[in-house]
Amino acid sequence: MAEEKLMSKKKPAYPVQKKLDAYLDRYNRKIEIPIFYEDLLRFAGSVVVYDNDGEDTLWVRVYYSDADRKEIDMSLKQVYSILHSDGSNRILEYLNVDAVDFCTFGNSKPFRIKVRNILNDNYTYFYVKKTDASRIYGLELEHMLSPYNLNFLVYKDTLIEEHIAGIPGDMFIKDILPKCSESEKAQLAKEFVKFNERCMIRLLGDMRSYNYVIVPVHDFDHVVYRIRAIDFDQQCYEGKFKVYLPQFFKENIKMVELVTNKLQEYSVDQYKIEERSIVAKRIISSGNRIKRLINSVKIDEISVPENVERLKTELQEFTHDMEFKKCENMGQVLATALDFVKRNYEDVSMKQIIEKKF
Repeated sequence: MAEEKLMSKKKPAYPVQKKLDAYLDRYNRKIEIPIFYEDLLRFAGSVVVYDNDGEDTLWVRVYYSDADRKEIDMSLKQVYSILHSDGSNRILEYLNVDAVDFCTFGNSKPFRIKVRNILNDNYTYFYVKKTDASRIYGLELEHMLSPYNLNFLVYKDTLIEEHIAGIPGDMFIKDILPKCSESEKAQLAKEFVKFNERCMIRLLGDMRSYNYVIVPVHDFDHVVYRIRAIDFDQQCYEGKFKVYLPQFFKENIKMVELVTNKLQEYSVDQYKIEERSIVAKRIISSGNRIKRLINSVKIDEISVPENVERLKTELQEFTHDMEFKKCENMGQVLATALDFVKRNYEDVSMKQIIEKKF
C-alpha cells in the first residue's frame, strides 16, 4: 500500500466540444430540460444532514423562497419524468420533491434530488451537476465497458445523473465487512480484483472507498457482492498510473488485505485475465458507438500536458507498448490503452484457435 499522496490539485471542469455534443445528440443523451444547475444555487438557506449515528454526511438540505420553490419543484418533477419515463406531464401530479440536498465536498458539488410517488411512498434519487466533458466520457465508458448500464442527460452546462443504488464502500468496509462469512469475504476479494482491473483498463481514477458502492445480490442460496463506481470525475485526468488502481488508496486497505488473505496469486492472475477478456469483448461488441466516443476524446482536451506526459510514460513502462510514446493528449492515451487490451485479447484468441486450444 503506497503512502505517497496520489492526488493533490483539484481537477477543473472541461467544456463539451462539438464532436462530443454531436455524439450525445446521436445517442439521445442530449435532451432539453426545464431547469439548470445554476437555478438550484438560488437557495435561501440550508441545514446540515446527519446520518443515523449523528455524523455529518457532508450534505446540506437546502430550502428556497416560496416564490422559487413552486417553480423549482415543478421543474425537478419534469426532469424526473424525462429521465425515468416518457417525459410527459401526466405523472407529475403523483410526484413530490421531498428534499433537495447539496454536497459541499468534492469537485462536482452536486445536488441530490429525492422524488417520492405519493400513491405508494416509493422514492428515488437523481443528481444535478455541472457539465464536465471528462465526467461524461467516464459515464459513457462505464455504460459500455462495465456490467452496468447508466442513465444520464446533458443539456448545455447541466448534467443529470440517475442514482446508483448500493452500500457506500466506506460504510460497508466499516460496518458490514467484519460480519461477512469467510466465503463472502473470498467472493468480495475476487470482485475487488476485477473492479481494480476494470478501473485500470479504462483509466478511471480516484476509486477510494467512498467513490464506489457495494451491491448485495441475493442468489437462491447465497449473497453475491458486486462493486460499482459512482463517481466518474477522475476519468483520464491524473498523470500517476497508481491513481487508476484502487488498490493503492489507503481507504481500500481492508479490501487489499482480503485479496492477500483469501486469494492465491494464481487466482488473482486468473481473475485479471477474465476481466480483461470481458472488457475486450465489450469493446468489440460496442462497435461504432465506442469508436465514435474514442474519435471524440482523441481530439478533446480533458487533462494538462504534464499529466499526459507522465501517464503515457508510466503506461509504456507497464505494458512495453511503444504506441503510448506517440500520444499527444489524454484521449489518445485512453484510445491506446483500450486498443492494447482489445489487440492482446484478439491475438491470444487467434493463437488458441491456431493451436486448437479451445
